[in-house]
Amino acid sequence: MAYVDHAFSISDEDIMMESSYSINNRPPIKEIALALSLLVFGTLGILIGILMAFNRVGGDNAHGIFFAILGSILFIPGFYYTRIAYYAYKGYKGFSFSNIPPV
Repeated sequence: MAYVDHAFSISDEDIMMESSYSINNRPPIKEIALALSLLVFGTLGILIGILMAFNRVGGDNAHGIFFAILGSILFIPGFYYTRIAYYAYKGYKGFSFSNIPPV
């Protein structure tokens, strides 16, 4: 007789127990708001930093470059989590709101 692994099989008891199980895939509002604000402030930081570097605000380019670097540090996680939230909202395979960590 062949070996059958019953650890992952579905029995009648499992079907009866499944009725109380529900998937909660609501969008996390606070986390998405944080990701959007990081994206917006990061984009503004990069743009303002580039303008500051070209116009030599503060006497040299260093202030603008620092501001652009700070903006990119904000932009990268903001873009990443906003993209995950958008793809999860659109229903792309492999993306879920559970991929966004809680705040």
